[in-house]
Amino acid sequence: MNLRCMVIDDEPIARKGLEEYIAEIPYLKHVGSFESATTAAQFLSVNSVDLMLLDIRMPRLSGIDFLKTLSKPPLVIFTTAFPQYALESYELNVLDYLVKPISVERFKKATQKAFDYFSLKRPQTLPDYFFIKCNQQLEKILFNEVLFVEAMQNYCIIHTASRKLICYVTLTAMVEKLPSDRFMKVHKSFIVALDKVTGIEGNLLKIGSSVVPVSRSLRQQVTEKITGGSLSKR
Repeated sequence: MNLRCMVIDDEPIARKGLEEYIAEIPYLKHVGSFESATTAAQFLSVNSVDLMLLDIRMPRLSGIDFLKTLSKPPLVIFTTAFPQYALESYELNVLDYLVKPISVERFKKATQKAFDYFSLKRPQTLPDYFFIKCNQQLEKILFNEVLFVEAMQNYCIIHTASRKLICYVTLTAMVEKLPSDRFMKVHKSFIVALDKVTGIEGNLLKIGSSVVPVSRSLRQQVTEKITGGSLSKR
């Protein structure tokens, strides 16, 4: 993961120093340096930026006033020679406040915060399958191929369109294994794949050529979950 990083500072030497620091850090990608908030604003209007290294005292428009104009600012690290603005800057939810001269160690510490923030924010990709022990071996099963799961004492039968797998596992353990947004326990002995239900008739669910019972106490909840609240009342 690379963070798109821009530098805004009216001092050429300061800009160059920050650019050199950025080049040393593999997860930072320098996308532009600007001597004023005005030119930076033009760039931001048409480009996506993850992290902004922003000076405070600049001609015409200060870094603080510039930040206040942005409705959806990127993460911001202030880089300034003036420590007295620290309190005001943190009220703007900036990530860090670096006082010049900035050491490379301090710079790395600040930008690591940005990297950690985006790492936590980035959605984690979940696998679309699970493994389960059946017939003395581990079987890989895609979530999308499961029609329903049927409990049989301490065993479960996993029904798919092409096979039935008998597994030594409880229904409770299967509930924990299957994603709750796609599967639902509808009866003490059955879990169904919500998107595989083709019809509802009384306390019965039609799934392909099979019929699965629904507990009376869960009937309304199951119907609402399957139909997504779009059930016609006519």
